[in-house]
Amino acid sequence: MKQATLTSPGHIRFSTEPAPITVGESEVLINIRRIGICGSDIHAYHGKHPFTPFPVVQGHEYSGEVVAVGSEVKTVKVGDRVTGRPQQVCGTCGPCRAGRYNVCSHLKVEGFQAPGVAQDYFVLPENRTYVVPSEVSFDEIALLEPAAVAAHATSMVKDIGEKTVVVAGAGPIGNLIAQFAKIRGAKRVIVSDFNPFRLDLLKSLGIEDGINLSEEGFREGIKRILGEEAFQVGIEAVGAEPALHNLVDNVEKGGQVLIVGVYEEYPRLNMGFVGEHELTVQGSMMYKHEDYVKAIEYLISGQLQLSALITHRFGFTAYNKAYQFIDENPTQTLKVLIDVN
Repeated sequence: MKQATLTSPGHIRFSTEPAPITVGESEVLINIRRIGICGSDIHAYHGKHPFTPFPVVQGHEYSGEVVAVGSEVKTVKVGDRVTGRPQQVCGTCGPCRAGRYNVCSHLKVEGFQAPGVAQDYFVLPENRTYVVPSEVSFDEIALLEPAAVAAHATSMVKDIGEKTVVVAGAGPIGNLIAQFAKIRGAKRVIVSDFNPFRLDLLKSLGIEDGINLSEEGFREGIKRILGEEAFQVGIEAVGAEPALHNLVDNVEKGGQVLIVGVYEEYPRLNMGFVGEHELTVQGSMMYKHEDYVKAIEYLISGQLQLSALITHRFGFTAYNKAYQFIDENPTQTLKVLIDVN
């Protein structure tokens, strides 16, 4: 089978490897169809992801078709359209025992610390496999992983219906967080970004309140939209220090700031200000099983819109070209897919 391995910054090696021919009794074999490229993949491609060693087979957002199942598999059958949760966890550490396996002390994420799905076939345990109805496209299924990130982040906001949520970043994750916040009944949802193309896409999806940072300052945009009111929740979805400062410096006293973005460099933060304003600054790490379930539920119901995020696609052997295109055309891209088969 063909395989793509990120061997060093900016270089993907293509090779032919033996295909898996057997699966364990509780495993499924998936023929990979689509792979999404996300911001974390881009960090890794440039050698700036803080937790990714080389070499690594990339790919953690994906869709595929089941071609074989183990003898004990009950919930998945040959022919099912599926995706998978790419977290390898120990199950025995403190967080795992507490049900917080998304922050497992020994967590390995496929595509970063463990081999990913950039190949024809991939073996996955049944308990990390999600079956999606056949009417859902392989394109949309590949976007369920970032949708689960958004599901998890917004689940951390208590009483969201009483709060205005501001999302810093209108990229794929920011877009999906904004969609989830709206679906879950946030009082108001505002998104800030320098990219008018991405803000316009959000408007077409029903997220009307945007701050174009290339035309106005963050604080001015908040005042224009909210007047004398304040926002209670900020969600940082871009991994940039200025975006973090915008949220922390302007959220209402006693408010909450969630960190979803991946930082190439450690950001500085005025902890005295955080203390004086009694802010909650909290990380949001990936997702859990129920977040995938919720993302699938909202997708099937039509509330969550995924296909609109797809702007470009490349063939498998054009993996390098896909990254180069993203680098050279940041104002025109949102979600780029790799067509594996």
